[in-house]
Amino acid sequence: MKRLLFSGVVIAACGVPVIAADGGAFPWTDQAAKAAAAAASSAPDTADGGARAGPPAKPGSVSSPPAAAANPAPGANTSLPSSSVPAKPDTIPAKKIFGAMTVPASMKARAIGAFSRGCLAGATALPVDGPAWQAMRLSRNRNWGHPKLIALLEKYAGEVKEKDGWPGLLVGDISQPRGGPMLTGHASHQLGLDADIWFTPMPSRRLSKAERENLAATSMLASDNLSVNRKVWGEGQLKIVRRVASYPEVERVLVHPAIKKALCEAGGTNRGWLAKVRPYWGHFYHFHVRMGCPADSPTCTKQAPIPGDDGCGKELDDWFKLLTAPPKPKPPVAQPAKPVKPKPPLTLADLPPECRAVVGDDAAVISASETPAAKKAPGSKPSKTAATVEKKPQTKKSADAK
Repeated sequence: MKRLLFSGVVIAACGVPVIAADGGAFPWTDQAAKAAAAAASSAPDTADGGARAGPPAKPGSVSSPPAAAANPAPGANTSLPSSSVPAKPDTIPAKKIFGAMTVPASMKARAIGAFSRGCLAGATALPVDGPAWQAMRLSRNRNWGHPKLIALLEKYAGEVKEKDGWPGLLVGDISQPRGGPMLTGHASHQLGLDADIWFTPMPSRRLSKAERENLAATSMLASDNLSVNRKVWGEGQLKIVRRVASYPEVERVLVHPAIKKALCEAGGTNRGWLAKVRPYWGHFYHFHVRMGCPADSPTCTKQAPIPGDDGCGKELDDWFKLLTAPPKPKPPVAQPAKPVKPKPPLTLADLPPECRAVVGDDAAVISASETPAAKKAPGSKPSKTAATVEKKPQTKKSADAK
Protein backbone atom coordinates (compact mmCIF):
# COMPACT_ATOMS: atom_id res chain seq x y z
CA MET A 1 0.00 0.00 0.00
CA LYS A 2 1.35 3.36 -0.95
CA ARG A 3 1.19 5.95 1.78
CA LEU A 4 0.20 9.40 0.75
CA LEU A 5 0.01 12.64 2.62
CA PHE A 6 -3.52 13.32 3.79
CA SER A 7 -4.56 16.42 1.93
CA GLY A 8 -7.38 17.67 4.09
CA VAL A 9 -10.88 17.05 5.26
CA VAL A 10 -14.16 18.50 4.19
CA ILE A 11 -14.97 18.84 7.86
CA ALA A 12 -11.61 19.61 9.41
CA ALA A 13 -10.55 19.83 13.05
CA CYS A 14 -11.80 23.54 12.19
CA GLY A 15 -11.17 39.79 8.36
CA VAL A 16 -10.54 42.32 10.91
CA PRO A 17 -13.23 42.48 13.54
CA VAL A 18 -15.44 45.50 13.19
CA ILE A 19 -16.75 46.95 16.42
CA ALA A 20 -20.11 48.62 16.14
CA ALA A 21 -20.23 52.26 17.08
CA ASP A 22 -23.43 51.65 18.97
CA GLY A 23 -21.80 49.12 21.29
CA GLY A 24 -22.58 46.03 19.27
CA ALA A 25 -26.25 46.53 18.41
CA PHE A 26 -26.96 45.16 14.95
CA PRO A 27 -27.87 45.85 12.25
CA TRP A 28 -26.11 49.16 11.78
CA THR A 29 -28.26 51.95 10.50
CA ASP A 30 -26.25 55.02 11.37
CA GLN A 31 -24.84 57.40 8.78
CA ALA A 32 -21.24 56.52 9.62
CA ALA A 33 -21.79 52.91 8.61
CA LYS A 34 -23.47 53.90 5.36
CA ALA A 35 -20.67 56.30 4.57
CA ALA A 36 -18.09 53.62 5.26
CA ALA A 37 -19.92 51.26 2.96
CA ALA A 38 -19.93 53.76 0.14
CA ALA A 39 -16.25 54.51 0.60
CA ALA A 40 -15.31 50.85 0.59
CA SER A 41 -17.53 49.70 -2.26
CA SER A 42 -14.66 49.70 -4.75
CA ALA A 43 -12.26 47.70 -2.60
CA PRO A 44 -10.75 44.64 -4.36
CA ASP A 45 -11.69 41.16 -3.32
CA THR A 46 -8.85 39.52 -1.42
CA ALA A 47 -10.44 36.13 -0.93
CA ASP A 48 -7.96 33.27 -1.06
CA GLY A 49 -10.10 30.18 -1.09
CA GLY A 50 -9.84 29.69 2.66
CA ALA A 51 -6.17 28.70 2.67
CA ARG A 52 -5.26 31.75 4.68
CA ALA A 53 -7.30 33.95 6.93
CA GLY A 54 -7.21 37.60 7.86
CA PRO A 55 -6.25 38.61 11.38
CA PRO A 56 -8.35 36.60 13.83
CA ALA A 57 -10.71 38.15 16.29
CA LYS A 58 -9.01 39.18 19.50
CA PRO A 59 -9.52 36.32 21.97
CA GLY A 60 -9.95 38.58 24.97
CA SER A 61 -9.88 37.34 28.51
CA VAL A 62 -10.49 33.73 29.42
CA SER A 63 -14.08 34.16 30.38
CA SER A 64 -17.49 33.77 28.85
CA PRO A 65 -17.95 35.81 25.64
CA PRO A 66 -21.04 37.96 25.37
CA ALA A 67 -24.21 36.02 24.70
CA ALA A 68 -26.63 38.87 24.16
CA ALA A 69 -28.63 36.93 21.62
CA ALA A 70 -29.68 34.26 24.07
CA ASN A 71 -32.21 36.59 25.68
CA PRO A 72 -33.00 39.49 23.34
CA ALA A 73 -33.74 42.75 25.06
CA PRO A 74 -37.28 44.06 25.05
CA GLY A 75 -38.05 45.52 21.68
CA ALA A 76 -35.17 43.71 20.00
CA ASN A 77 -35.74 42.32 16.53
CA THR A 78 -36.64 38.65 17.00
CA SER A 79 -38.03 38.02 13.53
CA LEU A 80 -36.32 37.59 10.22
CA PRO A 81 -37.61 40.39 7.98
CA SER A 82 -36.30 41.09 4.52
CA SER A 83 -33.00 42.91 4.95
CA SER A 84 -32.00 46.20 3.44
CA VAL A 85 -28.50 44.92 2.66
CA PRO A 86 -27.61 46.30 -0.77
CA ALA A 87 -26.87 44.04 -3.71
CA LYS A 88 -23.12 44.73 -3.52
CA PRO A 89 -22.39 41.92 -0.98
CA ASP A 90 -23.67 39.41 -3.57
CA THR A 91 -20.28 39.67 -5.24
CA ILE A 92 -18.33 39.26 -1.98
CA PRO A 93 -17.48 35.80 -0.60
CA ALA A 94 -19.89 35.09 2.24
CA LYS A 95 -17.04 33.69 4.31
CA LYS A 96 -15.53 37.19 4.47
CA ILE A 97 -18.79 38.61 5.77
CA PHE A 98 -19.55 35.96 8.36
CA GLY A 99 -15.89 35.56 9.32
CA ALA A 100 -15.78 39.22 10.33
CA MET A 101 -18.84 39.09 12.59
CA THR A 102 -17.81 39.24 16.23
CA VAL A 103 -21.20 39.14 17.99
CA PRO A 104 -24.41 37.20 17.33
CA ALA A 105 -27.58 38.56 15.75
CA SER A 106 -30.12 39.66 18.37
CA MET A 107 -32.92 37.54 16.99
CA LYS A 108 -34.90 34.52 18.01
CA ALA A 109 -32.61 31.50 17.94
CA ARG A 110 -32.87 29.42 14.80
CA ALA A 111 -30.70 27.48 12.39
CA ILE A 112 -31.33 28.57 8.81
CA GLY A 113 -30.62 26.56 5.67
CA ALA A 114 -28.35 23.57 5.14
CA PHE A 115 -25.39 22.48 7.24
CA SER A 116 -22.97 23.61 4.52
CA ARG A 117 -25.04 26.51 3.17
CA GLY A 118 -26.78 28.50 5.87
CA CYS A 119 -26.45 30.74 8.90
CA LEU A 120 -27.43 31.10 12.55
CA ALA A 121 -29.62 33.61 14.37
CA GLY A 122 -29.65 34.12 18.13
CA ALA A 123 -26.45 32.21 18.85
CA THR A 124 -25.22 31.48 22.37
CA ALA A 125 -21.55 31.21 23.34
CA LEU A 126 -20.14 28.17 25.09
CA PRO A 127 -18.19 29.66 28.04
CA VAL A 128 -14.51 29.14 27.38
CA ASP A 129 -14.16 27.45 30.78
CA GLY A 130 -16.61 25.15 32.49
CA PRO A 131 -16.56 22.60 35.29
CA ALA A 132 -15.92 19.81 32.79
CA TRP A 133 -14.73 21.49 29.58
CA GLN A 134 -12.32 24.00 28.10
CA ALA A 135 -12.77 25.68 24.71
CA MET A 136 -9.79 25.62 22.35
CA ARG A 137 -8.51 27.96 19.60
CA LEU A 138 -10.11 31.02 21.17
CA SER A 139 -8.79 33.43 18.53
CA ARG A 140 -11.11 31.86 15.98
CA ASN A 141 -14.21 33.00 17.91
CA ARG A 142 -15.99 29.79 16.94
CA ASN A 143 -17.41 28.76 20.30
CA TRP A 144 -20.93 29.90 19.31
CA GLY A 145 -23.87 27.66 18.62
CA HIS A 146 -27.61 27.23 18.69
CA PRO A 147 -28.69 27.43 22.36
CA LYS A 148 -29.88 23.82 22.26
CA LEU A 149 -26.45 22.59 21.14
CA ILE A 150 -24.66 24.66 23.78
CA ALA A 151 -26.94 23.25 26.49
CA LEU A 152 -26.33 19.73 25.17
CA LEU A 153 -22.54 20.18 25.24
CA GLU A 154 -22.61 21.42 28.82
CA LYS A 155 -24.77 18.47 29.85
CA TYR A 156 -22.55 16.06 27.92
CA ALA A 157 -19.35 17.36 29.51
CA GLY A 158 -20.81 16.93 32.98
CA GLU A 159 -22.04 13.40 32.32
CA VAL A 160 -18.80 12.07 30.85
CA LYS A 161 -16.94 13.38 33.88
CA GLU A 162 -19.44 12.11 36.44
CA LYS A 163 -20.53 8.84 34.86
CA ASP A 164 -17.66 7.82 32.56
CA GLY A 165 -14.64 8.98 34.53
CA TRP A 166 -13.46 11.25 31.70
CA PRO A 167 -11.41 14.24 32.96
CA GLY A 168 -13.35 16.69 30.80
CA LEU A 169 -13.81 17.80 27.21
CA LEU A 170 -11.56 19.91 25.02
CA VAL A 171 -14.01 21.58 22.64
CA GLY A 172 -12.84 22.72 19.23
CA ASP A 173 -14.81 24.60 16.58
CA ILE A 174 -18.57 24.96 16.92
CA SER A 175 -19.66 27.91 14.80
CA GLN A 176 -19.14 31.61 14.21
CA PRO A 177 -21.33 34.19 16.01
CA ARG A 178 -23.75 34.24 13.08
CA GLY A 179 -22.81 30.91 11.58
CA GLY A 180 -22.30 30.94 7.85
CA PRO A 181 -19.29 29.96 5.75
CA MET A 182 -15.89 30.16 7.44
CA LEU A 183 -12.66 31.66 6.17
CA THR A 184 -10.80 28.43 6.93
CA GLY A 185 -11.31 24.85 7.93
CA HIS A 186 -14.90 23.73 7.39
CA ALA A 187 -17.59 23.33 4.79
CA SER A 188 -20.20 22.70 7.46
CA HIS A 189 -20.45 24.17 11.00
CA GLN A 190 -22.67 26.88 9.50
CA LEU A 191 -25.86 26.38 11.52
CA GLY A 192 -24.52 26.21 15.06
CA LEU A 193 -25.45 22.53 15.25
CA ASP A 194 -21.96 21.01 14.76
CA ALA A 195 -19.16 20.71 17.32
CA ASP A 196 -15.67 19.21 17.23
CA ILE A 197 -14.61 17.37 20.39
CA TRP A 198 -11.00 16.32 20.89
CA PHE A 199 -10.16 12.72 21.69
CA THR A 200 -7.45 14.13 23.98
CA PRO A 201 -8.75 14.39 27.57
CA MET A 202 -8.86 17.76 29.29
CA PRO A 203 -5.89 18.35 31.61
CA SER A 204 -6.47 18.91 35.31
CA ARG A 205 -5.39 22.56 35.09
CA ARG A 206 -6.74 25.50 33.15
CA LEU A 207 -4.86 25.98 29.91
CA SER A 208 -3.41 29.37 29.06
CA LYS A 209 -4.48 31.30 25.98
CA ALA A 210 -1.23 30.39 24.24
CA GLU A 211 -1.68 26.71 25.03
CA ARG A 212 -5.21 26.76 23.65
CA GLU A 213 -3.84 28.12 20.38
CA ASN A 214 -0.80 25.90 20.03
CA LEU A 215 -1.45 22.64 21.86
CA ALA A 216 -1.47 19.83 19.31
CA ALA A 217 -4.22 17.27 19.41
CA THR A 218 -3.16 13.62 19.47
CA SER A 219 -3.92 11.30 16.58
CA MET A 220 -5.65 8.10 17.55
CA LEU A 221 -4.22 6.21 14.54
CA ALA A 222 -1.46 3.62 14.56
CA SER A 223 1.44 3.88 12.12
CA ASP A 224 -0.45 1.82 9.51
CA ASN A 225 -3.25 4.41 9.47
CA LEU A 226 -5.73 1.53 9.36
CA SER A 227 -6.08 0.82 13.07
CA VAL A 228 -6.07 2.72 16.35
CA ASN A 229 -2.97 3.25 18.46
CA ARG A 230 -3.68 1.37 21.67
CA LYS A 231 -1.20 3.56 23.53
CA VAL A 232 -3.55 6.52 23.20
CA TRP A 233 -6.91 4.92 22.35
CA GLY A 234 -8.76 3.19 25.14
CA GLU A 235 -11.98 2.58 27.01
CA GLY A 236 -12.34 6.28 27.79
CA GLN A 237 -12.57 7.31 24.13
CA LEU A 238 -15.10 4.54 23.52
CA LYS A 239 -17.27 5.75 26.39
CA ILE A 240 -17.37 9.41 25.37
CA VAL A 241 -18.32 8.58 21.77
CA ARG A 242 -20.95 6.09 22.87
CA ARG A 243 -22.53 8.56 25.29
CA VAL A 244 -22.88 11.42 22.82
CA ALA A 245 -24.16 9.09 20.09
CA SER A 246 -26.81 7.83 22.52
CA TYR A 247 -28.44 11.26 22.90
CA PRO A 248 -31.70 11.47 20.92
CA GLU A 249 -30.86 15.01 19.77
CA VAL A 250 -27.61 13.89 18.16
CA GLU A 251 -28.01 12.78 14.56
CA ARG A 252 -24.46 11.93 13.54
CA VAL A 253 -20.97 11.50 15.00
CA LEU A 254 -18.17 11.53 12.40
CA VAL A 255 -14.95 9.56 13.04
CA HIS A 256 -12.12 8.11 10.96
CA PRO A 257 -12.92 4.65 9.49
CA ALA A 258 -10.23 3.03 11.67
CA ILE A 259 -11.91 4.49 14.76
CA LYS A 260 -15.31 3.30 13.57
CA LYS A 261 -13.82 -0.19 13.24
CA ALA A 262 -12.44 -0.05 16.80
CA LEU A 263 -15.85 1.04 18.08
CA CYS A 264 -17.55 -1.79 16.19
CA GLU A 265 -15.19 -4.33 17.72
CA ALA A 266 -15.82 -3.08 21.26
CA GLY A 267 -19.42 -1.96 20.87
CA GLY A 268 -20.98 -4.72 22.96
CA THR A 269 -24.48 -6.11 22.55
CA ASN A 270 -26.38 -2.80 22.73
CA ARG A 271 -25.31 -1.49 19.33
CA GLY A 272 -28.03 0.97 18.40
CA TRP A 273 -25.76 3.97 19.01
CA LEU A 274 -23.22 2.69 16.47
CA ALA A 275 -25.56 3.52 13.59
CA LYS A 276 -25.01 7.24 14.30
CA VAL A 277 -21.23 6.90 14.24
CA ARG A 278 -20.35 7.54 10.62
CA PRO A 279 -16.91 6.88 9.05
CA TYR A 280 -15.46 9.86 7.25
CA TRP A 281 -12.13 11.25 6.08
CA GLY A 282 -9.94 12.73 8.79
CA HIS A 283 -11.49 12.85 12.27
CA PHE A 284 -8.65 10.89 13.84
CA TYR A 285 -7.79 13.48 16.51
CA HIS A 286 -11.31 14.81 17.10
CA PHE A 287 -14.84 13.60 16.50
CA HIS A 288 -17.60 15.70 14.97
CA VAL A 289 -20.95 15.86 16.76
CA ARG A 290 -24.02 17.00 14.83
CA MET A 291 -27.47 17.73 16.19
CA GLY A 292 -30.55 17.41 14.06
CA CYS A 293 -32.62 20.44 13.10
CA PRO A 294 -34.30 21.89 16.23
CA ALA A 295 -38.07 22.32 16.36
CA ASP A 296 -37.62 26.10 16.53
CA SER A 297 -35.91 26.15 13.11
CA PRO A 298 -38.49 25.45 10.39
CA THR A 299 -36.14 26.51 7.57
CA CYS A 300 -33.31 24.22 8.72
CA THR A 301 -32.69 21.60 6.01
CA LYS A 302 -32.79 18.09 7.44
CA GLN A 303 -30.27 15.49 6.36
CA ALA A 304 -31.21 12.13 4.92
CA PRO A 305 -31.83 9.48 7.61
CA ILE A 306 -28.90 7.25 8.52
CA PRO A 307 -29.01 3.58 7.49
CA GLY A 308 -30.82 1.24 9.83
CA ASP A 309 -27.90 -1.11 10.62
CA ASP A 310 -24.90 -0.46 12.85
CA GLY A 311 -22.63 0.41 9.92
CA CYS A 312 -20.06 -2.23 10.86
CA GLY A 313 -20.52 -4.42 7.78
CA LYS A 314 -20.32 -3.68 4.07
CA GLU A 315 -20.22 0.08 4.48
CA LEU A 316 -17.11 -0.10 6.66
CA ASP A 317 -15.55 -2.70 4.36
CA ASP A 318 -16.01 -0.32 1.44
CA TRP A 319 -14.17 2.42 3.32
CA PHE A 320 -11.22 0.13 3.96
CA LYS A 321 -11.12 -0.80 0.29
CA LEU A 322 -10.69 2.87 -0.47
CA LEU A 323 -8.02 3.28 2.19
CA THR A 324 -6.00 0.31 0.91
CA ALA A 325 -6.58 0.75 -2.83
CA PRO A 326 -3.36 0.92 -4.86
CA PRO A 327 -2.69 4.18 -6.64
CA LYS A 328 -3.90 4.46 -10.20
CA PRO A 329 -1.15 3.80 -12.78
CA LYS A 330 0.31 6.87 -14.38
CA PRO A 331 -0.19 7.33 -18.12
CA PRO A 332 2.86 6.36 -20.22
CA VAL A 333 3.26 9.94 -21.43
CA ALA A 334 2.61 12.72 -19.01
CA GLN A 335 -0.07 14.98 -20.38
CA PRO A 336 -0.02 18.66 -19.47
CA ALA A 337 -2.63 19.31 -16.86
CA LYS A 338 -5.52 21.41 -17.99
CA PRO A 339 -6.07 24.47 -15.85
CA VAL A 340 -9.04 23.98 -13.58
CA LYS A 341 -11.17 27.00 -12.94
CA PRO A 342 -11.65 27.31 -9.17
CA LYS A 343 -15.15 26.95 -7.88
CA PRO A 344 -16.47 30.38 -6.95
CA PRO A 345 -17.01 30.90 -3.22
CA LEU A 346 -20.50 31.19 -1.79
CA THR A 347 -21.99 34.66 -1.60
CA LEU A 348 -25.02 35.95 0.26
CA ALA A 349 -27.04 35.27 -2.88
CA ASP A 350 -26.25 31.55 -2.49
CA LEU A 351 -27.56 31.42 1.07
CA PRO A 352 -31.18 31.45 2.26
CA PRO A 353 -32.77 34.93 2.05
CA GLU A 354 -33.15 35.03 5.84
CA CYS A 355 -29.35 35.15 6.16
CA ARG A 356 -29.40 38.74 4.88
CA ALA A 357 -31.34 39.77 7.94
CA VAL A 358 -28.96 37.80 10.17
CA VAL A 359 -26.03 39.69 8.69
CA GLY A 360 -27.76 43.06 8.94
CA ASP A 361 -26.96 46.35 7.24
CA ASP A 362 -23.35 46.26 8.42
CA ALA A 363 -22.66 43.62 5.76
CA ALA A 364 -21.87 46.46 3.35
CA VAL A 365 -19.19 47.76 5.71
CA ILE A 366 -17.54 44.46 6.50
CA SER A 367 -17.75 42.75 3.13
CA ALA A 368 -16.81 45.68 0.91
CA SER A 369 -13.85 46.81 3.00
CA GLU A 370 -10.41 45.54 2.15
CA THR A 371 -9.12 42.63 4.17
CA PRO A 372 -5.60 43.42 5.46
CA ALA A 373 -2.70 41.17 4.63
CA ALA A 374 -3.85 37.68 5.48
CA LYS A 375 -2.37 35.74 8.31
CA LYS A 376 -2.49 32.02 8.68
CA ALA A 377 -5.11 31.25 11.30
CA PRO A 378 -3.83 29.18 14.19
CA GLY A 379 -4.96 25.64 13.56
CA SER A 380 -5.48 22.45 15.45
CA LYS A 381 -2.35 20.66 14.28
CA PRO A 382 -2.30 16.87 14.55
CA SER A 383 0.62 15.24 16.26
CA LYS A 384 3.40 13.58 14.33
CA THR A 385 1.63 10.23 14.19
CA ALA A 386 -1.15 11.81 12.15
CA ALA A 387 1.11 13.17 9.43
CA THR A 388 1.04 10.16 7.09
CA VAL A 389 -2.54 9.18 6.55
CA GLU A 390 -3.96 8.23 3.21
CA LYS A 391 -4.81 10.97 0.76
CA LYS A 392 -8.51 11.55 0.31
CA PRO A 393 -9.66 9.81 -2.90
CA GLN A 394 -12.03 11.79 -5.05
CA THR A 395 -14.39 8.87 -5.58
CA LYS A 396 -16.06 8.63 -2.20
CA LYS A 397 -18.72 11.15 -1.31
CA SER A 398 -21.02 11.03 1.63
CA ALA A 399 -24.21 12.75 2.63
CA ASP A 400 -22.87 12.76 6.19
CA ALA A 401 -20.53 15.66 5.37
CA LYS A 402 -23.20 18.01 4.09
